[in-house]
Amino acid sequence: MANVLVIDDNEADLDLLTYLLAARGHKVIQAHGGQEGIRSAMAMKPDLIFCDLRLPDVSGFDVLARLHATADLAKTPVVAVTVLGTVGDRRMVLDAGFDDHIAKPIEPAEFLAEVDSYFDLAAPPTRH
Repeated sequence: MANVLVIDDNEADLDLLTYLLAARGHKVIQAHGGQEGIRSAMAMKPDLIFCDLRLPDVSGFDVLARLHATADLAKTPVVAVTVLGTVGDRRMVLDAGFDDHIAKPIEPAEFLAEVDSYFDLAAPPTRH
């Protein structure tokens, strides 16, 4: 289906998102921090990126800025996945340029609906 990058420093969250995405048939790459996420994004050119905001080395906002400054990644959808879950937090995330905001803890059905919204699941898969 799609190449998806998940950037998070929490192993349980990485494993849950990876499991859900892989169950949908997506190829998932995990990055355990912001710098690793930036390097992985530049190397793999993913179709979709999920990024935690509170990372130990580089904030999710800084990751987004670096990705948007890279021509090959500027249009790649980046969704914030964060414990910051208020309406004000959501507005801040969207104003920063994220394509969407998903609050933790992850609700699997809602997460998968969000993932599906980025892909036309009726279209036949493309061959690379």
